[in-house]
Amino acid sequence: MLKELFRKNLSSFISMLLLVVVPVLVSSSLAFMLFRNQELLQNLSFGQMVLYFLIVALTMAFALTPTTFVALVTGFYLGWPGFPGIVVAYGLASLIGYRVARFIDHGKMIAFLNQFPKASAVMEELRDHSWGLIILSRISPVLPFAFMTFVLSLIRVDKIKFLLASMLGMLPRTLFFFWVGTQAQSIISLINNPETGREGKILVIALIVISVFGLYYIFDRALKKALARSQPAKK
Repeated sequence: MLKELFRKNLSSFISMLLLVVVPVLVSSSLAFMLFRNQELLQNLSFGQMVLYFLIVALTMAFALTPTTFVALVTGFYLGWPGFPGIVVAYGLASLIGYRVARFIDHGKMIAFLNQFPKASAVMEELRDHSWGLIILSRISPVLPFAFMTFVLSLIRVDKIKFLLASMLGMLPRTLFFFWVGTQAQSIISLINNPETGREGKILVIALIVISVFGLYYIFDRALKKALARSQPAKK
């Protein structure tokens, strides 16, 4: 089963791997570029800010920049006037990533899993709990944004629900890392070692714990309900 799964969905698995690796490489290069050209994002006009948010929405959607990196940099250069823009950019990146993932996969993953009644039942249960699934996936600062967008798109959650839940789930960590960006003294130290303080570290750990245990609960419940549905009814 696993060999067939990889063979029939090779393009999807390669895409998911790239969505994890590429953001780390690109963000390191951008951090160095911004350090060498610190005036690049200073004193932007309204039109330039709109263009900036459109660009970062694309880079996040295509896994060129991590969302944490974007929040830190935006907070550092634009301050709180840029916060609404970053929230909208996250939503736009979610929608773009959703459509691109659906285009790459072409429904092959779902078609393959539908051959197995239990797997199909689990996917259906996960769709029924899509609000919690999406929000918990977005809350964690360690789950790659573009990668999770790709995975969630394969479950085929509703597009509008996906957009709203993504923006809601991103808010806690966005607020925190944006604030960290506003407090930084230099861009290179901010990217290489963002000083979050004791309270910040506790918050990050709390968000990760909430995400991990919440997702475990949803997957465990979906699996149990799917298995219960697949059992023959007792006479």
